[in-house]
Amino acid sequence: MPGIGANAAAVTRNTLRQQIADALRDEVLAGRLQPGQEFTVKEIADQYGVSATPVREALVDLSAQGLLDSVQHRGFRVHEFSLADYRGMVEARSLVTEGLFRGLTEASHRRGAAEALRGVRRRGEEAQRAAAAGDLNVLIGYDLRFWRELGALFGNPYLSDFLHRLRVQSWVCAVPLLRRESDLRGCLWAGHTELVDALARRDQSDAGAIVAAYNAHSLALIERLAAG
Repeated sequence: MPGIGANAAAVTRNTLRQQIADALRDEVLAGRLQPGQEFTVKEIADQYGVSATPVREALVDLSAQGLLDSVQHRGFRVHEFSLADYRGMVEARSLVTEGLFRGLTEASHRRGAAEALRGVRRRGEEAQRAAAAGDLNVLIGYDLRFWRELGALFGNPYLSDFLHRLRVQSWVCAVPLLRRESDLRGCLWAGHTELVDALARRDQSDAGAIVAAYNAHSLALIERLAAG
């Protein structure tokens, strides 16, 4: 069957492409790739010991997600977000989660929904511990997973993917400012389990109020750090 080898190669390349994209995204979130920093396809390919093709595809994917900018004849640059960008992200997140919670409360009676929410709650507990400890790296990982799994319960993959992209962009925008602080203990939002508990009660109003307070807290923190 002559097509099998080609298909296997395509799967391997696509998997590598995703792995590289995930690794570079994590480098940006960890602050090791700074806003405005430029690099070439060759530099990344050499760093990871792979061919240029999956690297180029990964960088194009990250550009489509708004995390990188293509620089003509020079390669790519980490996108520099502004405070106005962050305000827009928070507003967009509010609109998406409003629709998300409507779907969650309506679907909470479905078979397996309660168990799924318990799994999301466990992720929330880990995120809260990291927030209380001021451990930004651990918090980002669990927070993204928390919201990704919460979004998946809605059953609309397009909305879930859009929310995930917004949350990644929000963290990328906030990370350079947050890492200026020597001690983040007590500064980071830690209401994950409170939110899940409200959704488990099908209390859409309470869930909305928790997220509104979270957004206000996040925006006030980032505005203070940007001013300071």
